[in-house]
Amino acid sequence: MSYQELPPGPDLAGRVAALWTQEIAEERTARVLPDGSMDIIWDGDGLHVAGPDTGPVLARVRAGERFAAVRFRPGAAGDLFGVPADALRDSRVPLRELWGGAAVERLEEAARGPGGDARLGVLEDEVRRRLAASRADPAAAAVAEALRSGGRVAEVARDLGLSERQLHRRSLSAFGYGPKVLQRVIRFQRALRLARRGVDLAEVAYLSGYADQAHLARDVRRLAGVPLTALL
Repeated sequence: MSYQELPPGPDLAGRVAALWTQEIAEERTARVLPDGSMDIIWDGDGLHVAGPDTGPVLARVRAGERFAAVRFRPGAAGDLFGVPADALRDSRVPLRELWGGAAVERLEEAARGPGGDARLGVLEDEVRRRLAASRADPAAAAVAEALRSGGRVAEVARDLGLSERQLHRRSLSAFGYGPKVLQRVIRFQRALRLARRGVDLAEVAYLSGYADQAHLARDVRRLAGVPLTALL
């Protein structure tokens, strides 16, 4: 299975995390893990939006399938899709339902012709055009960074001049879930990166902000559906 990530253009880097392509070498069940992001994905048949996940998504993929996608930074899609992020939570939605059939049909037609890199260019150009006319919550990046640094929800709300209720409401709209779930997802992804580098699991738990290794194990099972050793 060949997976490749490319950086977005510098004008998109604040809101787009990566452009990615994937070619499937053999039929298998792919396990997609929560990462706080949303993606626009071309799967060879059409375009759809992968909303923010709260648990693992199992997808059967076939040999020879090719994907091309744009991944947004957590909270950065803003009003690009015309609905708050929590309306897309744990969902895969045809893009035409959000942007209209005629507009997406033209985009899908353009995506059918070229190869991988050119297809990414088609998607990137459309995203660039639409992001220029869209808005994201200006506090979203600060919320994600504060939670990534281990800040408590009450402290993050206070530092941003918000009540906890306001922070929760804005987090639902921007990220698709409340700040406590977002922090759990961010912490899980940090632990996974460290574990994949070969860091001892007790050290992974400490560096990622878990109370102990048992806490790490419980959270991984909740978010991934399998033990950390199975993911590795």
